[in-house]
Amino acid sequence: MSLDNKTILITGGTGSFGQKFTETVLKNHNPKAIRIFSRSEYLQWEMAQKFKDERLRFFIGDIRDKERLSRAMNGVDIVVHAAALKQVPIAEFNPMEAIKTNINGTANVVDVAIDNGVEKAILISTDKAVNPVNLYGATKLCAEKLFIQANAYVGSRKTKFSCVRYGNVVGSRGSVVPVFLEQKKTGTLTVTDEKMTRFWITLEQGVALVINSIASMYGGEIFIPKIPSMKIMDLVKVISPEAQVKITGIRPGEKLHEILLTADEARHSLEFDSYFIIEPEFAFWKKESLKEGKTFVEGFNYSSDNNTQWFKQEDFKKLVNEL
Repeated sequence: MSLDNKTILITGGTGSFGQKFTETVLKNHNPKAIRIFSRSEYLQWEMAQKFKDERLRFFIGDIRDKERLSRAMNGVDIVVHAAALKQVPIAEFNPMEAIKTNINGTANVVDVAIDNGVEKAILISTDKAVNPVNLYGATKLCAEKLFIQANAYVGSRKTKFSCVRYGNVVGSRGSVVPVFLEQKKTGTLTVTDEKMTRFWITLEQGVALVINSIASMYGGEIFIPKIPSMKIMDLVKVISPEAQVKITGIRPGEKLHEILLTADEARHSLEFDSYFIIEPEFAFWKKESLKEGKTFVEGFNYSSDNNTQWFKQEDFKKLVNEL
C-alpha cells in the first residue's frame, strides 16, 4: 500500500516518533495530508514552524475524547496510533490515568477507525507489553489485544488492524540516553542494576518498520524487528567512561531483561530476514500469504539477554554523538 495521496492521522503526533514519521513521509512520499492529533498546542505550534508544509493539519485533542477523535479521523485512510502514557514510574503511581489513555483511549481509536471506514490502523507497542511486570506494560498488552481482536469486530467494513512491537528508542524523550547525557555533567551516572540489558532501535528504524508494516499488513499481525541488545554498563562506558556509577536498585515495575517474543508466541510466529511476525490466532487468517517465513524450534524466545545481535560500543557512540 502506497502512502501517496493518502490522508494519515498520527495520534500523539508531536512525540519523538510522530515527528520523525512525519519528516520521513513528507520527504519520501506524497501524502494528501498528515493530521497530527495531540494534546499540546505549544508542541503543535513548534512542529508547524519546523516543517512549514501545507500538507500538515493539526488537531488539538485527547484519545480519551471519542467525539473529538471521530471528528479528526473523518476522511482518514491510515491511522498510526502512537499516543500513550509511557513513563513506567508515573504509570505505577497513576494507574487509572494510564488505563484511561492506554486502554480506553485505544478502544476509542479502534471504534472510531471502524466507524469512519479507515483502511489500515497500526499500533506502536513496546517490549514492556510482553510478560508485563508493570502497569504500563500491562496497559500496552491490553492495547495490543484490542487492536488485534478489532479485526473480528470490523464485520462488513474494510478496516485492518495490526501492531508493531519494539524496544527502547535511542534518544527518544524519556529514554536513558538523554538522562545519562545530563547526568554526565555531574560526573555520576545512576544505574539501577549493572546486569541489565535492553533492546535498542533508532527512530529511523522504527519509522521504517511502521511504513513497511503498513504496506504489507493483512490485519492481525504483530511485527517485531530484529534489533541489537546492549548491556547497561556498556552504555555507561559509551556515554561517560570516566564517570562514577551509583547503583540505586531496580525501580518499581522494572525488569533486568526485556522480551520481544515469548516461547508461547513463537508457536504461531514466523521469522524473516530482518523481522518476526506473530500471526493472529483467527480461523480466517490466511497463512498462505506468508509462505516464505520460517517457523521456530520449540522453546525459542527473543530476549535482550539471549540476543545474537549486540551493539558495538563504537556504533552506539556514533548514534549518541548524532543526538
